[in-house]
Amino acid sequence: MPRLRKRLNGTAGQDKKGPAGKRTKTKNPGEAPATVERPSPRETSALKKCGDNVSSYWLMKSEPESRLEKGVDVKFSIEDLKAEPKQTACWDGVRNYQARNFLRAMKLGQEAFFYHSNCKEPGIAGLVKIVKEAYPDHTQFEKSNPHYDPSSKKDNPKWSMLWRTERLQAANTADRVQQHVRLSHTLVM
Repeated sequence: MPRLRKRLNGTAGQDKKGPAGKRTKTKNPGEAPATVERPSPRETSALKKCGDNVSSYWLMKSEPESRLEKGVDVKFSIEDLKAEPKQTACWDGVRNYQARNFLRAMKLGQEAFFYHSNCKEPGIAGLVKIVKEAYPDHTQFEKSNPHYDPSSKKDNPKWSMLWRTERLQAANTADRVQQHVRLSHTLVM
């Protein structure tokens, strides 16, 4: 984690280091109170080492093994995506507010790791590309769908979905992903 820097208001000169994230009292009562500033991501030493080679990838998790939700199997794996026409499918049923916000932030052309979770061997199964940005998820309005949300309104939908396409089927995931994504320059947060 980047170290926080302390600056004294109204004084010029070199920054003094202080306890991470805390306000401190000044030793001289005549000085202005100290404040703490967070460095921008571009200022951190890890990003300076990466230079302009910084890439960001989303992590999209899915459950590759059968799981019934309200009588419907909600399993979806990288193999299921590969079997879809044009290897493209929607990502629907997201019912977590933070995940929804991330989904809405995904932009056309960005890439994401397709992560298998809740299975015998969890991990990155492949790489996908965003081919259509977020729009209202129709499953929130379908009473027969396991992702139905009676509190969501058509004029102000709560939930979104997007479309993604399979980019890489990984047999040996770690080697293949590292080969296709320059992970030596990837900052993991």
